[in-house]
Amino acid sequence: MKEYLDMVQYVLENGQHKVNRTGVATRSVFAYFYKVSLQNGYPLLTTKKMFFNSMLHELFWYLTGEAHVKNLRNVTKIWDAWADSEGRLETAYGRFWRRYPCPEAGVDGERWGQKWKHRDPETGQLVFDQIQYIIDTLKEIKENPQTSNLRRMVVLAWHPGNAAESKLPPCHYTFCFNVLGNKLNCHLTQRSADIALGVPFNLACYALLTMILAKQTGFEPGEFAHTLIDAHIYENHIESLKEQLQREPRPLPSIMFPNKPLQELRFEDFVLKEYNPHPGIKFEVAV
Repeated sequence: MKEYLDMVQYVLENGQHKVNRTGVATRSVFAYFYKVSLQNGYPLLTTKKMFFNSMLHELFWYLTGEAHVKNLRNVTKIWDAWADSEGRLETAYGRFWRRYPCPEAGVDGERWGQKWKHRDPETGQLVFDQIQYIIDTLKEIKENPQTSNLRRMVVLAWHPGNAAESKLPPCHYTFCFNVLGNKLNCHLTQRSADIALGVPFNLACYALLTMILAKQTGFEPGEFAHTLIDAHIYENHIESLKEQLQREPRPLPSIMFPNKPLQELRFEDFVLKEYNPHPGIKFEVAV
């Protein structure tokens, strides 16, 4: 994908040396933006082999709303480095996607989305299901394009109190959906973006989520847009990314899956077709 390679080239040429909590310095730029059309194929990188199965398992894990990796680690170890010995995480994206904490009582005049609020059976806390809110709102837009929620389809994975203490608060912390005509678009905002390792998975994950929600609600996939606030390349990734820049992108694959309600979709329902990437490139994770 040219958009990704252009970003790599830009950060290599313009990034400033920056130290960080991991002990491995980066080349960093502020506020890089790109977008891709989901009409041109599924945006899974072809200049290196991507572990599609791991990404898909991770997306399903987000959608469960679980706050631990006890089940996820049976299929991928992608989050083990940040979990404790019992598999618990200080921050889990899906926990906020599906079970965002609500106040027991708001100040006078506040309303808190009664339709999507419920009491969490695990914690007894009042929580809000942001993903179900998006699905229901998209269905409402299909019936009434002038609905008041047309420009309010925001999902937040960031809780300030949690982020202040967490070992790794959410990097891709909020995303917003937008409908134009019959196309569903998604914009992701990411506070911290590891261009070699994380961004290719973020792109593939949120593009697929957009395609899933579009199919469920009667829209066509439109565009995926991505703002990277601290876009960085770790110094131990530079030479491998230069190698990747020398590779010619190949045609994008397609992805097939049935039109089932979200809660009925399974890993086995997804088929990646005509994916012909260059060989994989190993990048070390900076924890």
